[in-house]
Amino acid sequence: MDRRTFIGLATGGASALVLARFAPPGEAIAAERIEKLVRSNAEWKRLLTPAQYRILREEGTERPYTSPLLDEKRAGLYVCVACDLPLFPSRFKYDSRTGWPSFYDVLPGHVGTRIDRKLMVPRTEYHCARCGGHHGHVFEDGPKPTGLRYCSNGLVLKFLPDKA
Repeated sequence: MDRRTFIGLATGGASALVLARFAPPGEAIAAERIEKLVRSNAEWKRLLTPAQYRILREEGTERPYTSPLLDEKRAGLYVCVACDLPLFPSRFKYDSRTGWPSFYDVLPGHVGTRIDRKLMVPRTEYHCARCGGHHGHVFEDGPKPTGLRYCSNGLVLKFLPDKA
């Protein structure tokens, strides 16, 4: 067995364990391969509002307490406004009292992270796994069970309510 096969099997097995914890009792969540969506800056500017472009493509931030999604309480799914990739089920949302929509977890494999060094203190930035758009930052001050807070820019999320 070569190194690449070993790593693939090792991470695949770990992924299955991680995915299992998100499944409702008695159900399994299949691992999903996210195909990358690549567009030019001109295409993104045509498809997004100026505020969405500033946040997603230039790593901007909306002002706190301005997102219409901040007080959204219905059951549903939060998806990336640029590519419709599901990021957060509503059951992961909580009121962090920070002024931005916040979630304590994310759908497995649907975001990527990297270190953001724009401020003096390094932070963990997260972005959509499909289109690469910046959504916010992850902090380690969230509630159980993860202890994480995905602090999101609501302008770059779209809420899809569950159909009753």
